[in-house]
Amino acid sequence: MKDSRAPHAWQLVEVWGDTVDLKHLAWAIVIGIVISLAGYGAASRLLAASVATPELAKAYAMLAGLAGCLISGVICAVLFKPKREVIEGRAADPAWRQEVLDRLVEQTGPLGSVADLPPSVVKEMKELEIYELFANYKPGGGDAVHAAPETARNA
Repeated sequence: MKDSRAPHAWQLVEVWGDTVDLKHLAWAIVIGIVISLAGYGAASRLLAASVATPELAKAYAMLAGLAGCLISGVICAVLFKPKREVIEGRAADPAWRQEVLDRLVEQTGPLGSVADLPPSVVKEMKELEIYELFANYKPGGGDAVHAAPETARNA
């Protein structure tokens, strides 16, 4: 089930705020259905003969089905590794951060001042180590890479 190729953009979807590969999502759904239904069916048959009432047997069988959901979640987490890489600390390229902020300004307008932010937001930004990035931001970053597209558009 491992695929060494990177997924195409059309193969990726956003589910609950995370980006997933459609093929892996489909396999995870199938694995979840098979394991949880197998757990429910097996428990239902085993408990039907040993539990006093059929309703209680079904309730316990449903618990076995839920346990199957948890087991299938663990199996899928092992089979389908995350596709992204998270870099913590100062290893990220500062030019990339400047580029992201420039794009943000293009899309939403001026960023404003960090002095206008509530203390709780400033505290969180400092914990995430992004306060200085926003406090020291200068539009365009002062490099020629950002000026080139403007001259090309005006030509």
